[in-house]
Amino acid sequence: MKSFEASGRTVEEAISAGLQENGLSIGDVNVEILEEGSKGLFGLFGSRNARVRLTLIDDESHADAMDVFKDSLANVKTQHQPEKTARPVREERKPKSPKPAAERTEKPASPTKEDKKPAPEKQQKSRARKQRERKQPPREEQAAPPAPNVARETRELTVIEQPEPDSPAGIAQQFLLELTALMGLEIGVSMALDADGHVFATLDGDPQGILIGRRGETLDALQYLTSLKINKGRENYVRVTIDSEGYRQKREEVLIRLANRMANRARKTGRRVSMDPMNPYERRIFHSALQSTPGIATHSEGEEPNRHIVITPVKDNSAPQ
Repeated sequence: MKSFEASGRTVEEAISAGLQENGLSIGDVNVEILEEGSKGLFGLFGSRNARVRLTLIDDESHADAMDVFKDSLANVKTQHQPEKTARPVREERKPKSPKPAAERTEKPASPTKEDKKPAPEKQQKSRARKQRERKQPPREEQAAPPAPNVARETRELTVIEQPEPDSPAGIAQQFLLELTALMGLEIGVSMALDADGHVFATLDGDPQGILIGRRGETLDALQYLTSLKINKGRENYVRVTIDSEGYRQKREEVLIRLANRMANRARKTGRRVSMDPMNPYERRIFHSALQSTPGIATHSEGEEPNRHIVITPVKDNSAPQ
């Protein structure tokens, strides 16, 4: 897929600049926010421009998202039909379990087999394992400094009970209701907006996590398709975030803890640490979590879907001497 980067004082200016340079509209590209701009100290020092990556939308990206969506449909069907084979297996195993217990109680009476050789070997192995477990984890926990407090973006959301059908929130709500109906799920979709006009959709009524999928793949596919639906034929790009059962917040907390732990490892060993591939949303959380961490630099390597984060230890020259 062909992609190019653009920059500007804000994310919106970077997107519009990239579209004007290449003669494209917002419906022709998929937007990935690489770095959100910051004004710096009093607007004078440390200011940074926003950077985005615009990727031309082709049939392959549509196919990938639809494949994930079709897999989730198949999972819904299989999860409703596993009860027939589970019952007879459990009933056959129950009468067999007490028999070996009775045989084991009779055999220890003969002192020839168990008293001489196996017992000391098992005890030595268990002691060695316990010593290894005692030595390794505490070292990491004691050597690791306390995780820095990451300043999260607290956005004030305005709940929209009945969005207008032609508005971005209304289009997203109707689109999500139609997709979840195809999956045979009765899901409630609540909509909200922040001060910048970003759309937030919350899916209610998915206790089994069907709409989340493995590591949020189904949720990301729904978010991608909804973003395409909203921004089709629209001049200004509207960002969409879809959540279900509080998964986004839980995942963000896990990623922040993982980022701090891997940063401590990079500082301790003096070597760079490569993470597993992540989607753009998770990479942005990872970068922002370590943005103000001293002695650590992060960047992304590779191409989608194998693009991953690399944590590199650097010398902290800003520390007072």
